[in-house]
Amino acid sequence: MGYTIPIGPYHPSLEEPIHAKLYTEGEVIKDAEVFIGYNHRGIEKLATERNFIQTLTLVERVCGICSHSHPFAYAMAIENIAQMEVPKRGQYIRVIMAELERLHSHYLWIGLACHLIGYDSLFMYVWNARERIMDILEEISGNRVNYGMVIIGGSRRDIDDEKRKKILNMLDDLIEPHNRMKDIFLNDKTAALRTKGVGVLPKDVAERMGTIGPHARASGVNVDVRKDAPYSCYDEFDFNVPVLNEGDVWARVVVRVLEIEESIKIIKQALENLPEGPINLGNKLPKVPAGEFTARHEAPRGQVVYYVVTDGGQTNYRISIHVPTFKTAPTVPYMLKNNTIADAGLIIASIDPCFSCLDR
Repeated sequence: MGYTIPIGPYHPSLEEPIHAKLYTEGEVIKDAEVFIGYNHRGIEKLATERNFIQTLTLVERVCGICSHSHPFAYAMAIENIAQMEVPKRGQYIRVIMAELERLHSHYLWIGLACHLIGYDSLFMYVWNARERIMDILEEISGNRVNYGMVIIGGSRRDIDDEKRKKILNMLDDLIEPHNRMKDIFLNDKTAALRTKGVGVLPKDVAERMGTIGPHARASGVNVDVRKDAPYSCYDEFDFNVPVLNEGDVWARVVVRVLEIEESIKIIKQALENLPEGPINLGNKLPKVPAGEFTARHEAPRGQVVYYVVTDGGQTNYRISIHVPTFKTAPTVPYMLKNNTIADAGLIIASIDPCFSCLDR
């Protein structure tokens, strides 16, 4: 006999509201549906009533975890419309913050994955490493989230030499706990039993559904805006894009573990070669003319796209925000099929969903 089991929109294993219906036979999920739209806040409409500086503060609150990615993408759009050239030092600081945010986001999700499989000792170990990243973010910006580091024309705060050396030392201290965590996920049987072969998304399905970010790269799809269409100063850094082919929850964990190492490489290169000069354009900001631009940024969960239209006035004529979860959520019903009900929460969470972004 088949049953329909609802998960959400409020559920202990989901930090944000999503509604999934599982159509089951016994313990096995035979089909599933996902429903979104429980968290709409009208941010795109509000942006048409704000000037460009106010909009930075607004879009920074689209998502708490990706609170640097959204103003980064928006600022790039405005700067391209107004043909502003951001000083190199300001670009480097933006990239440093973007990669620190990737570390923060990946450690957060890996910790939650550990919690969902009942591996709470590893969950606390991972989040202890994440706390060190939060300390670095606070050292630079004064905040643990909503850093306020982006302004039109560059970066709001500088990184002096003393702080630069301190951050490099803090990153060095992270290597040992990170390697320990990596060893556990690659070799521990407990983690493998709950994650290997669970929620498989094959490469052809991932490509057909247009999946992006770590979710796609765990299924063998080599897609990353930082490499495919380099922006800001990413073309000046040496780093790799980890890609795995298993397409299961285990691969989604490991690809993020490997991405953390690449992000640390980028941050260290940026700090060690931080250019001299101003961090922003100061009072030299030109008037923003009528125009339009589409900016792409590789956020921790995947590509964030900002399509911005201006009409020569003080406010945005139109902003359209395209977020990673819009591309990854459609894969959930496919991944749930032929898995057990006990794994449903883990599979849904394995896309690293942000319904705050999605239902903006």
